[in-house]
Amino acid sequence: MSIANHFYNGTTRKYVTIFGTIFNKMSITREDNQGNELQRMVVPISYGPYQKFLARLIQDPNLDQKSAITLPRMAFEIMSMNYDGQRKVGSLTKSLPNAEFQTESGRNLRYAPAPYNLEFSLYIMTKYSEDGTKILEQILPFFKPEYTTSVNLIDGLPPIDIPLILNSVSVEDAYEGDFETRRVMMWTLSFTMKGFYFGPVRNKRTIKFIDVNMYNTLEETPTSAERITIQPGLTANNQPTTDINETIPYEQIDFGDDWGVITIVTEGEDE
Repeated sequence: MSIANHFYNGTTRKYVTIFGTIFNKMSITREDNQGNELQRMVVPISYGPYQKFLARLIQDPNLDQKSAITLPRMAFEIMSMNYDGQRKVGSLTKSLPNAEFQTESGRNLRYAPAPYNLEFSLYIMTKYSEDGTKILEQILPFFKPEYTTSVNLIDGLPPIDIPLILNSVSVEDAYEGDFETRRVMMWTLSFTMKGFYFGPVRNKRTIKFIDVNMYNTLEETPTSAERITIQPGLTANNQPTTDINETIPYEQIDFGDDWGVITIVTEGEDE
């Protein structure tokens, strides 16, 4: 089978969206000495390497330019994608879509997806150390060590649980020049998202007639003990039936019709 066929499920884009949505709209507060709230701010998050944001801070350490970025903020990026053989299922296992994805001649299906682990890094950049801990403490309680999200990855298939595992947390004090220079406290959180990648949709025609001969001997010229035939049954009034005398020809029955199953067992004949 050639893999040179065009299809695109947008799966990686969806994984990036899932990750960003989990940490979106987080907020922190500033209080006075009596614990009264003075300020509440939403921490922005965007996709990209942290070096890009640090470079903008270094170019404008006093945040005088109108286009300067503010702290605190978060950023994230995909670091790597690795095949996970421990979650592999049989390659011929099929995922069957809902009824609206069926056709008159058969059923659309996808074969078992390939399990991949996506490694993400989340960066928390703050000016003050306490701002970083305020953000961090809103994240850690939900990862023990995984946080599972149910997602509709593929149209027509049921939702799939996607675990996100927190692997490690590290912190560093990034600054340029002497200790009077603007500082940037940065926490780096490493995650593993256990995802799947699906192949293209394939259409399989429906088998409408089965004819089986049963044998009770292994002789070179055996005698058939019995013959079993199975076919769909549908009356001219579109009613399901199991009576061979009431059904229309099975060639005229479509996959989506409400048909019955006709099973006929007869004595076999010499081959």
